[in-house]
Amino acid sequence: MKAVPRRFAVNCSILFTGLPLLDRPAAAKATGFDAVEFWWPWPGEPVPSTAQVDAFCKAVEDAGVRLIGLNFYAGDMPAGERGVLSDPSRTDEFRDSIGTLLYIAERTGVRSFNALYGQRLDGVAPADQDRTATRNIVHAAHQVARLGGTVLIEPLARGLNGAYPLETAAAAVAVVERARAEGAADVRLLFDAFHLTTNGDDLHKAAHEHAASIGHVQIADAPGRGRPGTGGIDFPGLFAVLDDIGYDGWISLEYVDPSPDFTWLEPYRTKDR
Repeated sequence: MKAVPRRFAVNCSILFTGLPLLDRPAAAKATGFDAVEFWWPWPGEPVPSTAQVDAFCKAVEDAGVRLIGLNFYAGDMPAGERGVLSDPSRTDEFRDSIGTLLYIAERTGVRSFNALYGQRLDGVAPADQDRTATRNIVHAAHQVARLGGTVLIEPLARGLNGAYPLETAAAAVAVVERARAEGAADVRLLFDAFHLTTNGDDLHKAAHEHAASIGHVQIADAPGRGRPGTGGIDFPGLFAVLDDIGYDGWISLEYVDPSPDFTWLEPYRTKDR
């Protein structure tokens, strides 16, 4: 066996929040990371200005980091929204935003894109929302396929994200499978340890059952969404399971830490193979 590196990235929408957004890629680099991911950088703005988009791309480029993940437009997340995919009245808004996402992808090389499903709406039948979401996921998948991109579908923690219907790995994989059945090129599960644990999923069981569908991994401890070691998740066991199922993609740190401290990470940067 030889030691090979695990690939860790920093989510700069939730870490380094004491800094302006465009300063965070450089902060990640200065802390020893070569890769970052972001939520949609412009809450409530499906089509930001060219100047805004260029400034974002330049911040990533100037920092010398790789952008490995980016959320699709998800509405106004600070106001509580969690995606617009499943809202029939916002299909144009969602699809109009994809041009910006593709521009960022062409410029930075990012190829993994998280599509938040959206909350249940009063007065709209869940079946209608699900049909709308499937159509929008398929459309998005076809758009990013031109660049070899992947659409990710993520469960979110119950009680923290409004009436968000995807709570388990199985629920998200059912959405993935519906989109694939409708011709989506590449749609996969975003396996987030915090959200799944909060909702009662067994991480080891879910990872084994859905190994073929996992396209990306994010981690935070639970409860609390702090850095590993602040809650109850067995991270050595989780990393061993990811190794066991052959996952060799990025593991993104998506947790709350007002004074980021990454010393906990050192024992996990390498694995034997």
